[in-house]
Order: sequence, then structure tokens, then C-alpha cells
Amino acid sequence: MLKKRLPRSQRKYIRKEKARIRREVLDLKQQEKLINELYKKFLKDKLTKVKEKNENK
Repeated sequence: MLKKRLPRSQRKYIRKEKARIRREVLDLKQQEKLINELYKKFLKDKLTKVKEKNENK
């Protein structure tokens, strides 16, 4: 199965935010939590768009 990728601008934003989180937050558990929240925010938007697209067909 072919995975759908995020647009390049979103991938760049996520990469920069992950770097910022790793620089600023020293607690590893907190880092992991913040990074997971970041991914959830973007993947949720992506999944809702895909569902809407499939419903319109």
C-alpha cells in the first residue's frame, strides 16, 4: 500500500518544530509527548481531508 505523504511545507515545519522541541525541552518524556501532539495535529487534518474526499465520491 502506498502511503500518502504530507506536503513539503508541512514536512519542513514539522522537522523544524521537532528540532526546536529537542533543543528547548530537556525532559525526554515531555519531548516525546510534544512531538506526538505535533504529529497528531497534522495527521488528524490529513485524515479528515481524506475521509471527506472519499465521502464525496
